[in-house]
Amino acid sequence: MQLALTPDEAAFRDELRTFYTTKIPAQIRERTRAGEGLDRDDIATSHKILNEHGLAVPSWPVEWGGKDWTPAQHQIWLDEMQLACVPEPLNFNAKMVGPVIAEFGSQEIKQRFLPPTASLDIWWCQGFSEPEAGSDLASLRTTAIRDGDSYVVNGQKTWTTLGQYADWIFCLVRTDPQAPKRQAGISFLLIDLDTPGITMRPIKLIDGSVEVNEVFFEDVRVPADQLVGEENQGWSYAKFLLGNERTGIAQVGRTKVRLADVKKRAAERGLLDDPLFAARVAEAENDLLALELTQMRVASGSKGGKPNPASSVLKLRGSQLQQIATELLVEVAGPDALPFEAGKDVSSPHWAQDSAPHYLNYRKTSIYGGSNEVQRTIIASTILGL
Repeated sequence: MQLALTPDEAAFRDELRTFYTTKIPAQIRERTRAGEGLDRDDIATSHKILNEHGLAVPSWPVEWGGKDWTPAQHQIWLDEMQLACVPEPLNFNAKMVGPVIAEFGSQEIKQRFLPPTASLDIWWCQGFSEPEAGSDLASLRTTAIRDGDSYVVNGQKTWTTLGQYADWIFCLVRTDPQAPKRQAGISFLLIDLDTPGITMRPIKLIDGSVEVNEVFFEDVRVPADQLVGEENQGWSYAKFLLGNERTGIAQVGRTKVRLADVKKRAAERGLLDDPLFAARVAEAENDLLALELTQMRVASGSKGGKPNPASSVLKLRGSQLQQIATELLVEVAGPDALPFEAGKDVSSPHWAQDSAPHYLNYRKTSIYGGSNEVQRTIIASTILGL
């Protein structure tokens, strides 16, 4: 494995660094660096700028806006974006439904949905998890029964991230309730959220934010031509999607930024003089370096655009290190982490007030994208052969 960048790769990196720091508005990058919640306009503004310059969906087929890049270039694209605190292109569009449509959709569906998905003229959300089907996704019970030229959808989805901003939802639905295996009889359906019979209700999270939602479907009629691929083959498409979702999920660049912030705040408060605290920070940095090297190895070993099972290692360790960074910052904040949304009326600085909500919010990283327990099972079976 080549660890040093080639001259061409270094030039590619420098070009991206210049673009990210000059074309994406500084206020959006600063809000991203500070971990502040980005609104719909922030995300859309960044995504559309990236798309206008051909940088929103580089992993897609070239004919639909992708780039004929090497795995190393794809990794540089992501790393530099995270280091520059640029919001990544909307995952639901760029890494989830877009690749599924490009790989399995009919030509008609590709032409209808891929251009507006790349440009964010359609904002997608994900309809996979249900109250009784989270990590055990094959237990999903939302049904889609064929009735002439339509499917009639009934059921419920939950933890629908940013659904309040979305125009469409891509759903796993059960089209054959009598299928002998739970993984069989599931299809991948595209649904316009303006369709009658859909209700979306926000879920308030432990940090006080409203980031996720639950979605209810009551006799929702969906045109049959909005089925992706073949009926009852949705489980295969879901596995393809989840493999793509885990690509880049290690968040090495963003964790580097957070650990740098930890060191800055700790230095201001004299905590780096404490050998035990300094050792914990150094251990986190060393672990992050090891993760970065693993990420480089996975990227250089990827072939044919197929997800590497080692992405489960990146997801598992990456989520742990993201949580460690938030824990360290809470420790640096100390009692100043206790006020919540107190503003400038108290002596606690804003970054310290935000540290506890960020810590609480980041408990989710070991669950989404496939829980860490699921990742351990994947690693045991596909990598270790146990």
